[in-house]
Amino acid sequence: MTEKHLPYEHELDATLYKPIYHTGKGYYLTVAVLLAVIVWALYMFYMQLRTGLGLTGMAQPISWGFYIVNFVFFIGISHAGTLISAILRLSKAEWRRPITRMAEVITAIVLAIGGLHPIIDLGRPDRMLNLLTSGRLQSPLLWDVTSITAYFTASTVYLYVPMIPDIARLRDQGGKMKWLYTFMAWGFTGTERQKHILNRAINILMVMVIPIAVSVHTVISYIFSMTLQPGWHSTIFGPYFVVGAIFSGIAALLIVMIAFRKAFHLEAYLKEIHFKYLSTLMLIMSIIWFYFTFSEYLTGVFGDEPHEMDIIMYKFTGPFAVFFWGMVVCNFVIPMVLLAFKKFKTMTGILVASIAVVTGMWLERLIIVVPSLANPRMDLPMGIYIPTATEWALFAGGIAVFILGFMLFAKMFPLISIWEIEEGRKEGLKEVEERIHSYLPSTPGTT
Repeated sequence: MTEKHLPYEHELDATLYKPIYHTGKGYYLTVAVLLAVIVWALYMFYMQLRTGLGLTGMAQPISWGFYIVNFVFFIGISHAGTLISAILRLSKAEWRRPITRMAEVITAIVLAIGGLHPIIDLGRPDRMLNLLTSGRLQSPLLWDVTSITAYFTASTVYLYVPMIPDIARLRDQGGKMKWLYTFMAWGFTGTERQKHILNRAINILMVMVIPIAVSVHTVISYIFSMTLQPGWHSTIFGPYFVVGAIFSGIAALLIVMIAFRKAFHLEAYLKEIHFKYLSTLMLIMSIIWFYFTFSEYLTGVFGDEPHEMDIIMYKFTGPFAVFFWGMVVCNFVIPMVLLAFKKFKTMTGILVASIAVVTGMWLERLIIVVPSLANPRMDLPMGIYIPTATEWALFAGGIAVFILGFMLFAKMFPLISIWEIEEGRKEGLKEVEERIHSYLPSTPGTT
């Protein structure tokens, strides 16, 4: 398929088709490495199925470890996509057009990965069937399964529907995958009626998906806060988890954007202005995250309840002190230094800050899960948790699946919504001008 035959109105748009029609050796090498990591993870999981959870570092009293930490972490990153994309669409932010699809892809892939971790944590996946046969409405675990299923369904549809016009273009190009594109295009030909129905469907979905996304991480927080365990039983956990999810989601989105911008030469689409806007939003979320964290620990210290203080000191000065203060540095100090000052707010600075935030938010999940379990209420010795190679392998496998999923998507579909870019060129400028005029006060003598 030569570039001169690609269906674009502007020569610039040929770049968006290159990942689909032109694949270098580096792509296949990366895929091979990722597959090797995934195979290693699958083998370790198979050994866990045969031997049991004794292969992990989990034991009494610390019965939750990496699997639940990664579950909360991956589900949190999923807020990068659907929630951010929906809010930007709803607010009619024109700069959203090159980034919405990347954000939505993150949601679909990461939700699938995160949703598998509680099943892995069970040790026996067949026990999931007990939720269907013996599930109790009073159980936050049942709420969790329901909300994640609803969110995955809604976010997948929200990813797919805006892709239909671009899939139709790929169908018209022919090739080996024409049968798939024909099926997925649903007979879309770009008539005015079809465009009207498509836009209406997108508008309905983006309004629906926002409360669903917020409810997901709120319900996940209930797994912890609905218990009476010190360090978990908190009314602030719902909004705290949602803020953390959006925070880590923005950071993950920035990392993906920078990586694919460099790999596929998308500098003409993913401009510095997009990174500055998103990094400013990440800076705001960093401040909000610090406010929630400060409030959470202030109330605990002020209350001075013995069991609560044991857990707090376990984090402040005890075995988890390095993780706690590392979390503060990654989530607050580094973003404040790199993003609050124009001198440091470069592409490199934004990348470093984003990596720091993703690392810090993973540490936050670790700090929430392990210390509370390591300090039981009963007169028992302090628990010790050391993750094993099995847990590290499955963690690495989850990250590999995420990267591989993104690369396979880029090989089959445009990472940037081509029809939305063209719509922005044709109609977006006019709409923005009209909107600005509607904001401005009328001049004397006019209405």
